[in-house]
This record gives sequence, structure tokens and C-alpha cells, in this order.
Amino acid sequence: MLALFIAVPLVFPGCKKKEVPQPASAPQPKPVVNATLPIQQQPSSARVVLSAAPQLDFSSKKDPFKPLVAEKQPSAKPEAVSKTSEALPLQSYDVNSFKVSGIIVGMKENRALIVDPAGKGYVVKSGMQIGNNDGRISKISASAVEIVEQYRDEKGQSQKRTVKLTLAKKSKETSR
Repeated sequence: MLALFIAVPLVFPGCKKKEVPQPASAPQPKPVVNATLPIQQQPSSARVVLSAAPQLDFSSKKDPFKPLVAEKQPSAKPEAVSKTSEALPLQSYDVNSFKVSGIIVGMKENRALIVDPAGKGYVVKSGMQIGNNDGRISKISASAVEIVEQYRDEKGQSQKRTVKLTLAKKSKETSR
């Protein structure tokens, strides 16, 4: 307890706040500002040169706004149909190898029954494609079928050729 009596007087004087009063400072007078406006400067014709930013080259970079899936552009000229994969059976034989078996006349438009070399028959009308040289049926009359074929000659020029397939005549033996 004796130690407590000795420690308390030593500790409490160190806890006292000692403030030194600051002398009151006199307000400083503000500097006088001239009430005159600054003179406006004339615009000069001299060009102000700004420091140029470094030029960046983006030619080797990928365009971030380009869509991932590219859209097909419609071509001005339709592609030629490959003759082996998408050709109709009528377009796989030469025009002269077909035979006309029958012709139907008197409807809105005439129709003809044409048999290919394999023996399969097709009913055709005007405007249909036939033959391996992109032939079109131009006219069906009561006795024949006219086909206009386009082909390229030796010089590479486009030529038109008209082929007429006639209806086979009935023989007297088959009619009995």
C-alpha cells in the first residue's frame, strides 16, 4: 500500500492538461483587388500545335464487332447446278435418246409422254428441262415435241439447236 501512495502522486500530475494560451492574432487586412477587367486578347492566326498522340496500328487485330457467323451474300448470278448430284433423271440423258410414246392435246396446255433409254416414262409439258445440255421443251404439237438446246461449240460460243422428237406411228399389227 505504501507503493500505492507513492505511485498515485507521481501518475496524476502527468495526466493534467497543460494548455498554453495562444495570443490572439489581429485580423490581417485583405489586399485591395483592382476593379478593372482584364483586356481581351485578339485572336491570333497562329496555329496552336498540340502534341500528337502515338499512332496505333490495328490492321493485324481482329475486329471485335464482326459477327462470328458470317452471312452468305446472295450472288448476282445463280450457281450452275452440278449435273451429277442434283440433276433430274430427264436431264441425265441426251435429247436424241428419248422416245415420244404419246401426246395429249386439247387441255389448257399440251402434254407428252416421253420414255428415257432405261424405259421409264415421264409426262412433260412446255417449259420443262430435258437432256444433259440444258434443253427446254419449247412446243408440243399433235405429232411432235420440239426441244431447244443450248450448247457451246469448239470456239466457246453459245449456240442453240432445235431437236424435234416425233410421235412413233402406229403399225397395223399392233392395232389388232
